[in-house]
Amino acid sequence: MKRHSSVIRWLMTLAVGFVVAFGLFSAPTKTHAAEKTYQIGMDVTFPPFEFANDNNKYVGIDIDLFNAIAKDQHFKINWKASSFSGLIQSVQAGQLNGMVAGMSVTPERKGSFDFSDPYYNSGVVMAVSQNSDNIKGLEDLRGKTVAVKTGTTGAQYAQSIQKKYGFKISTFDDSSNVYEDVLTGNSVACFDDEPVLRYGINQGTKLKIVTKPAAGTPVAFGVKKGTNQELLKKFNVGLAHLKKNGEYKKIIDRYLNAKKNNADTHSFFGILKQNKTFLWQGFLQTLWLTIVSIFFATIFGVIFGLFGVLPIKFFRWLSSTVIYLFRGMPLLVLALFIYTGIPTLTGTRIPAFVAGVITLMLDEGAYIAAFVKGGIESVDKGQMEAARSLGLPFGKSMRKVILPQGVKLMVPSFINQFIITLKDTSILSIIGILELTQTGKIIIARNLEGFKVWAMVAIIYLIVITLLTWLSNWVKRRAKI
Repeated sequence: MKRHSSVIRWLMTLAVGFVVAFGLFSAPTKTHAAEKTYQIGMDVTFPPFEFANDNNKYVGIDIDLFNAIAKDQHFKINWKASSFSGLIQSVQAGQLNGMVAGMSVTPERKGSFDFSDPYYNSGVVMAVSQNSDNIKGLEDLRGKTVAVKTGTTGAQYAQSIQKKYGFKISTFDDSSNVYEDVLTGNSVACFDDEPVLRYGINQGTKLKIVTKPAAGTPVAFGVKKGTNQELLKKFNVGLAHLKKNGEYKKIIDRYLNAKKNNADTHSFFGILKQNKTFLWQGFLQTLWLTIVSIFFATIFGVIFGLFGVLPIKFFRWLSSTVIYLFRGMPLLVLALFIYTGIPTLTGTRIPAFVAGVITLMLDEGAYIAAFVKGGIESVDKGQMEAARSLGLPFGKSMRKVILPQGVKLMVPSFINQFIITLKDTSILSIIGILELTQTGKIIIARNLEGFKVWAMVAIIYLIVITLLTWLSNWVKRRAKI
């Protein structure tokens, strides 16, 4: 054990440095009641309740209404964007004080949420493609497929009548994907809240509503059951004031009677011109998230990769276990567990960016550990034996003889892992990080031009990945690997 002490001390120093450095990024932020600032979740892909306008500013019935209430009641809001299902989990985990997302009050949700006074009453309708003549009502759905959005009243209504009318259900995270599935013919119809569908149709979506509103339910602001009662009270008092002074009606009419935007926001170059700054900001966030994550993943991977080649059974077992565990876990599951699962257990909030970095660090770090271990093991064992026979201790033999040869084999793999990490950041849109993919979703929610926007996002990813691939090939040639 003594002869390996220098290597172990070096690894422990590196590990301590990693923990200290990571602490700078991971210090959780807490909301103090005295500051009167609340973390409120919103689904920015749900117009007219929440979406980004032509200036990429968050607007909608929920946004304007809550901002007006906050002004009336003298508190501040820190808006957090995510998917509808992601918001529900974040509120339950204590990451958010509450959520507004055109949220219908249902008996099931009352079991885990406390709701404000209703501020809207919504009903579910069915829509089909404008060119469809075969689907005129629910009785025509037998044997067909319909599209719904995860966790919404429309999805619940579809499930409640599915057996009666004999149709299949496809589920999506965003309303725009629901509508696109109908327009492409994969689904014959979709179910959604009437104001949401009407807004989409007014903005040019080629759908038509074929049923009257059903399953009408009140829409309200929700908080985790038994918490944030003061905030609920403020919301209710402010809502009553807005209804009394007429501001409430102005907000509702502003969005329910919105006309189609006549500007060039639907052609490929029109969309690009309008959103180039927003897309650039999303790309920079993606790049920053990738750089920070790969930095910590490299430290994590090098430590556990070296553990895997130490002649100490415990460290080899620990390395194999970490690599097996995090390589075998789906990235989406890992992200949700860290962002919503851990806060549920500990009661401590984890910022979305930090949760994303931890997720990528563990996932990508496991792959880095595997190729670090493999790179070292690929060096001929005779090299270590020769170094030891010359009187070099194990640690010095590793640093001076083995690692220089192993690193030569690892460098291209590091660049490839950077590329993989860049692509994997797109999955983190599920926890509300405003990277390039989430940016695309927000733009689509406004103009409902999914094909064109995703083409732009794909082109940006391809350009960057192509440049990194050229870099990897250049490194391989220079290293003569």
